[in-house]
Amino acid sequence: MPVEGARAEPFREHFADGAPPRDLTRALAVEAPVAIEINGIGYAVMMATPADLEDYALGFCMSEQLIASPADFVSADAVEVERGWMLRVQLAAANAGPLLERARLRLSEGSCGLCGIESLEQVLRPLPPVIARLPVADAAVFRAVASLPDHQPLGVKTRAVHAAAFCDPDGAILLVREDVGRHNAFDKLLGAMARAELTAGEGFVVLTARCSFELVQKAVIAGCPLLVTVSAASTLAAEQAAAHGLRLFSLARSDSLLESLPFRPEHAPPDRQAQT
Repeated sequence: MPVEGARAEPFREHFADGAPPRDLTRALAVEAPVAIEINGIGYAVMMATPADLEDYALGFCMSEQLIASPADFVSADAVEVERGWMLRVQLAAANAGPLLERARLRLSEGSCGLCGIESLEQVLRPLPPVIARLPVADAAVFRAVASLPDHQPLGVKTRAVHAAAFCDPDGAILLVREDVGRHNAFDKLLGAMARAELTAGEGFVVLTARCSFELVQKAVIAGCPLLVTVSAASTLAAEQAAAHGLRLFSLARSDSLLESLPFRPEHAPPDRQAQT
C-alpha cells in the first residue's frame, strides 16, 4: 500500500553467508529541496519530505517567529517543480517587517535552520519563558513512547524518517507528523496542532530525535511545558530548557528516561561562569 512521502526503488541484497544476491524493491523516504517563498520573498531552501507541506509552512512561520498567531497566516501553496518543490506562503501584511529582517539575516540555509543566521546573538535570542505547567506522570510518557511506532506509517515503511507527536497528559497520542528532518517533523506537528486548534500547553511532545538546541527553542516558542526525546540531549539544549522553564526528558525508552535537572553554573565554560 503506497504511503505518502515514500517511493519504491530497486535494490540488490547481498548476504554475509555467501547466499546468492537477490533483487527486490524497497520503499525510500522522499527527500527533496523545498524552496520557501514568503510574501514573494525567497526565504529558505530546506531539505524535507514533501508531505503535509501546509502544516509545515504554518509551523515553520511560527517557529521562525514571523507570526504571532495562526490568524496571521493567510495561505500556503505547494507546487512540484523540476528539481524539487516550491512552497509559496502568504502572511498578513503586518508581518512584512519581521519577515524582511529575518530574511536579511539568512545568508545561506541549512536543514537545522541556524546555518544562515549572520549573528551569534540571533541564535541565542531571548525567548519568553514557558508559562504552562502540566503534571505528567512517568507512566504517561512511557505510554506515549511505547505507542509511537504504531503512528508512524512512513517510518515503518522506510526506517528513515523522524516523527513528532503531540500527546495528552495521559500519554495518548493526538497528532503525529513525519519527515526526513527532525526539525521539519516538529514544524509540521506545530502547524497541524495550530490548524486543529490544539494548544501546546495542554499536552506534551515526543520526538524521535537527538535533543538539540533548535528543538528546545521550537518547544519554548510554542509554549510546550514538556519535551520528550528518544535520544540524548546536548549541553546547550539542557541548559536552555532549564533557563526557559521547559521540562526536558531524553533517552526515553520503554523502561527508563532521563529528566534534565536545573543547569549548574559551575559546569559552564569559563566565559559563561564569569557571566553568572
